[in-house]
Amino acid sequence: MSRTVVVYNNDFESNNLTNITNGLTATYNGSTVLGRYNSNVNKGFFDLSINNLPKHDLVIVTFDLYIHDSWDGNKSAPDGPDIWEMKVDGNTYIYATFANFQCSPTAICSPQSYPDNYPNFYHNPKTGAYATNLPGICNAANSTTLYKISKTFRHSSSSLILECSDKLIQTNATDKLCDESWSVDNLKVQAVSL
Repeated sequence: MSRTVVVYNNDFESNNLTNITNGLTATYNGSTVLGRYNSNVNKGFFDLSINNLPKHDLVIVTFDLYIHDSWDGNKSAPDGPDIWEMKVDGNTYIYATFANFQCSPTAICSPQSYPDNYPNFYHNPKTGAYATNLPGICNAANSTTLYKISKTFRHSSSSLILECSDKLIQTNATDKLCDESWSVDNLKVQAVSL
């Protein structure tokens, strides 16, 4: 019989950043989120360290990922590619581009790799999104897209380091944080013993 234990759960409403390196909080859409991050402004990453995990065989990581404003997906420089990455204990589980703009059915739009990893996949902008056209941050013409991330993987160590980061290309942006950023909410880590 399997047993699941929640080893970390944070909605960031209390601004609790315990065990988080480079922790930032902001208000977005009436809620407190972890972020906003952009590698060209504030290092573009956070790390979560969890110690003393119970004996387990699997780990499940879930969270809400908000992609804010004008991410350019697989575009080449000077606009992209705009990459977001998730690692656990140094192993990459997501290495994907996101394209965050409206694309009419008759237009040719720059693709994104998500829900697959970059560089070999070409999906329409906002593919795999849970919600689109949420409020943008700085410019009413831009929006935010919400992705529900859930990854399950083999893990048995008593400690875990979750790293989330970006590699944003913004050669032509004057206000880089307003041009592109990301944030996380409702971060949960569960240890599963089989």
